Amino acid sequence: MNNNDILRRLRYTFDFNDSKLMELFKSGGEQVTRAEIIELMKKEDEPGFKEMSDLHLAAFLNGFITEKRGKKEGEQPKPENKLNNNIILRKLKIALNLIDEDILDILELVKFRLSKHELSAFFRKPDHQHYRLLQDQILRNFLHGLQLKHQPESSK
Repeated sequence: MNNNDILRRLRYTFDFNDSKLMELFKSGGEQVTRAEIIELMKKEDEPGFKEMSDLHLAAFLNGFITEKRGKKEGEQPKPENKLNNNIILRKLKIALNLIDEDILDILELVKFRLSKHELSAFFRKPDHQHYRLLQDQILRNFLHGLQLKHQPESSK
């Protein structure tokens, strides 16, 4: 999945307008304009499409965590320069205050089955022997499940 798709899906799921997105980016440590938001929301084949960097998505997700959980005391986390699906899922888990069972339930909404052991492998440190890289298909299903949970009328 590309970063623009992830942002688009989260925007729709949580009904964020341009101003709210700008606020979340700023809260995460990056300044974006309304024009940049419009470019990021476009599909790849549309004129004016701008590919979203990992740094920008990390800043948005950090801002999303701050929005949902409150501002952390002390120095705020810096957005990562490089993201992978595991980090994205971890940030969403933190922002939405989810436990493993919640994630499995969200995946179940889209009829995607995953064991608790498989899920825990995604949250391990990369050098751990049981670490697994989160595939796009699982992240895509998780985001779709989030949409069904938070926007149930969209499934009709």
